[in-house]
Amino acid sequence: MRKVIFLITVLFVLTMFEVKISHAQWQPDVRLTIDPAPSYTSYTNAWCIASNGNSVHAVWYDDRDGNTEIYYKRSTDGGISWDSDTRLTNNPFFSGYPSVSVSGTVVHVVWHDTRDGNDEIYYKRSPDGGISWGTDTRLSFNSANSGNASVSASASAVHVVWFDDRDGDLEIYGKSSTDGGISWGAEMRLTNNSAGSVFPSVSMSGQVVHVVWYDTRDGNDEIYYKRSTDGGVSWGADIRLTNNSAISYNPSMSVSGLVVHIVWYDNRDGNNEIYHKRSTDGGVSWGADTRLTNNSAFSQFPSVSVSGSIAHVVWEDNRDGNREIYYKRSTDGGVSWGADTRLTNSAANSFLPSVSVSGQVVHVVWHDFRDGNWEIYYKRDPTGNPVGIINTNSDIPEEFDLSQNYPNPFNPNTKISFDIPKTGYVRLKIFDCLGREITTLVNEELDPGTYKVGWDGSNYPSGVYFYTLRAGDYIESKKMILLK
Repeated sequence: MRKVIFLITVLFVLTMFEVKISHAQWQPDVRLTIDPAPSYTSYTNAWCIASNGNSVHAVWYDDRDGNTEIYYKRSTDGGISWDSDTRLTNNPFFSGYPSVSVSGTVVHVVWHDTRDGNDEIYYKRSPDGGISWGTDTRLSFNSANSGNASVSASASAVHVVWFDDRDGDLEIYGKSSTDGGISWGAEMRLTNNSAGSVFPSVSMSGQVVHVVWYDTRDGNDEIYYKRSTDGGVSWGADIRLTNNSAISYNPSMSVSGLVVHIVWYDNRDGNNEIYHKRSTDGGVSWGADTRLTNNSAFSQFPSVSVSGSIAHVVWEDNRDGNREIYYKRSTDGGVSWGADTRLTNSAANSFLPSVSVSGQVVHVVWHDFRDGNWEIYYKRDPTGNPVGIINTNSDIPEEFDLSQNYPNPFNPNTKISFDIPKTGYVRLKIFDCLGREITTLVNEELDPGTYKVGWDGSNYPSGVYFYTLRAGDYIESKKMILLK
């Protein structure tokens, strides 16, 4: 009997240990800036962090130079170590509120700047993963103020959105490049109403470009959405996403294939809470609002990043008596959500987080005051995206190749490997025996290499399935068997 009790106790302890480990993958906070001046992540819903493979790129603004300038920092080992700070702007005027996106080895940064006597949108690119940088490029040209830009890049397409008041009120404007930021098309006005439209966020999937913002045309702040299906050449109608008597603020958006995720905060519940909404058909129709937070304190300024069926959200929250960074994820494309996870724990305030995902790693950056002045901090979860893509070999393959999944048959997990010989947009999708798409495993731009991605068939019945890899002109499909 004593042996049985001992065995049960051991099993209980081991189980609790495993549970603790499975929920304790977030590594310690890493301080990215060390200077006596304040450093800030953007007070917008754009991203201050972007990642691709093992490359992680962070941007912020600070005034160590006597005025506010844009700074950049990178990691080439997935956030384990970081290079020194790189100053991206150099003029005696205000440069602030940056946003960053990465496509292959090209890093794109936008911000707004007062060097022209008013706020204008500027852009800068690095063609070699952040080693060297081109000149500043002015994107907006008018005598009014243009601010708070958001950038999204995929392959050679780059889209930037912002708001400005050239029309007598605040409107959303956009600009696109089809050659990786080397040249730019004309500015395009995306909204047209007598109210203010502000704080846009942009994301793209193939030729479909998605923009979300909030405006006051309805007498209070509501979330609106717009899309282009031809790479930003033409745009559909504005779609109102929220409908309540409270105010809805600062939407952030991320896209995976046809699934569009939007998060924001509003005070319909008497205090600011984080909400989520999704479209499963590329923005044509939308599901109901989902409340992600539920506490008596305020939760605000969310940021979302999506990888396949896993959605990651971070925000700032004062349930602990001061502002802390919190995190939440969904592993089924936004249908259900896990518990809130507190990422920071200091007596000072932590503000304005951004999140990015590459492979299995989740990256978060924010600014806080624990050091007596505002500094940039970073945190990573190396296994937070469990079905993420793993780059198993960075040697450049000679040709595209899709391997047979292993094991096969399988129950319920299997791995799929493929070779990519050149940088490009890659899609790996699963279909059932009737040809219906059931999930997307990969939907992003990848550098050359050999990759492996897992699929968990726990929620699907036994049977024959097909997986299809598309990369440029290359298309290949293979059959696999789920046997429970």
